[in-house]
Amino acid sequence: MSRRVILISTIAVAMLGYGCMIHPCFAAPTDAIALPGLDVRLATGSGKADDISSALKILLGMTILSLAPAILVSMTSFIRISIVLSMLRHAFGMQETPPNTVLISLSLFLTLFTMMPVINSINADAFQPYMEGKIQTALALERGVKPLREFMIRQTREQDLSLMVELAKQSAPKTADDIPTLELIPAFMLSELRSAFQIGFVIFLPFLLIDLLISTILMSLGMMMVPPVTVSLPVKVLMFVLIDGWNLVIKALVGTFH
Repeated sequence: MSRRVILISTIAVAMLGYGCMIHPCFAAPTDAIALPGLDVRLATGSGKADDISSALKILLGMTILSLAPAILVSMTSFIRISIVLSMLRHAFGMQETPPNTVLISLSLFLTLFTMMPVINSINADAFQPYMEGKIQTALALERGVKPLREFMIRQTREQDLSLMVELAKQSAPKTADDIPTLELIPAFMLSELRSAFQIGFVIFLPFLLIDLLISTILMSLGMMMVPPVTVSLPVKVLMFVLIDGWNLVIKALVGTFH
């Protein structure tokens, strides 16, 4: 019985394949690919060479969204803001307060505020014309990257850029437009790290003075067994609240980008 089933199945498959070869109506069309829940069609009309279908636009948008975290970390003000806020938390002496979620959320919103002119420029010059079909993909990408490059160039030190050019073994660029993006991004990140540590050092100084003062007072009173952090922590928190420290730090931090 099993041999008969196998034989009948083999004959049926062979006949089906033969029928598909004879009757082209059973073959899938060359301009369409049908999958369960998906219908991809390849345009064969007389459109422009650079035009892409809606499916490819969605694919391009998903690609940009997947690269959004890398762009956020390496090409925006998020680096400086997040590092300064983290150093401020360490200056207090509290490792978990404010929590990482709060600091990252605050950093994201501050990044949005500082990058708003760049975002508006990208939207007006690249995104909206591209969605309306006025410009092609290559021109939209070129216009979209230009505001980010201008922002990074303004915040990048010449020494860091020279270092990246030297490491890449390239000739020195004559103008800002000649700077390769792959060399500009790491130079920008190095400049942001330097600026963040400079701001963090200035923030650390008053808290360090409070720690030294509390330690000296405790030693003079003979209370050497009392940890200085136990006394200095509430004093630092009280001082920071009285001077409205969060507003001062954020205002000064955002002001460094203008």
